[in-house]
Amino acid sequence: MSDPKPDLPAYHLRLFVAGSTPRAQRTIGNLRRLCAAHLSVVNLEIVDIYQQPWLAVQDQVIAAPTLVKLMPLPVRRIIGDLSDEIRVLHALQLPLVSNAR
Repeated sequence: MSDPKPDLPAYHLRLFVAGSTPRAQRTIGNLRRLCAAHLSVVNLEIVDIYQQPWLAVQDQVIAAPTLVKLMPLPVRRIIGDLSDEIRVLHALQLPLVSNAR
């Protein structure tokens, strides 16, 4: 008999950036660090709005960088470079405790 473990939610995050600017690279790095520190199961998409503008329209993104938490529901959005980790975790309703692998 195996030990019962709570089901960990699988997070699906989509980050919209505008090209490969220093700001976009900094935002991607901030998000990757946040995911590594706080999420154990994550599907992370990086979308360049210049290459895939239809995704920005679909997700109602009006500025870049924008992070969209698609799953688990509810969908949440945050705009900016994601440097304020506590603000990002709170805004996206992500766990505040470390779940690192």
